[in-house]
Amino acid sequence: MSERILVVEDEKKLADILAKYLEQSNYSVKVVYDGGEAISAFEAFQPNVVLLDLMLPNVDGITICKHIRQRSTVPIVMTTAKVEEVDRLLGLELGADDYVCKPYSPREVVARVKAILRRVSFMQTPVEIQQNEGLAIDETTLFATFQSNKVSLTAVEFQLLQKLYMHPGRIYNRDQLMDSIYEDDRIVSDRTIDSHIKKVRKKLATIAPELEFIHSIYGVGYKFEHV
Repeated sequence: MSERILVVEDEKKLADILAKYLEQSNYSVKVVYDGGEAISAFEAFQPNVVLLDLMLPNVDGITICKHIRQRSTVPIVMTTAKVEEVDRLLGLELGADDYVCKPYSPREVVARVKAILRRVSFMQTPVEIQQNEGLAIDETTLFATFQSNKVSLTAVEFQLLQKLYMHPGRIYNRDQLMDSIYEDDRIVSDRTIDSHIKKVRKKLATIAPELEFIHSIYGVGYKFEHV
């Protein structure tokens, strides 16, 4: 059964071209041109990836992203014609896994989708990482657990935490962390990684509010310490 891709894009010509490229890569595609229809389409279609435009009629991409993220960890790729860094980070802060700036090549978007699905597939292999004391992370569910409390992470958040978690005490710079998340050698601002780290820390604080697992090393990067 082919993976399902939900495209939420009000530029009909662009959406239809993108859908055609995705279908040629053997994905099942549903296109929604109106933000007001996105949530019902998401719930009915149950996609494996959502390609979500930021600017949409009736309901904007920010609202849709928030709604989806409250209910699901499905990968979300934001698309936007606004190239300012604040817009990119805004999408990431909302829980999006990636972003693409317009104008973009449909082939580039298909490559991003394939990379995300490979990453999700790898993380769904039956491998579980456990820690008898302290924080535990589970690849099969994308949960981080501390004592009896657990929190759900997005695919990118989990992959970033896992990179640090597997080598406690080791300091990773931002380039190393970016390389572990993005496979296409894109140029990404350091603030993108900082944004991801901020989200992971915030989520970990909900299950262990008095503890700090991820430490900033000034001028260098980040490291993880088991508690």
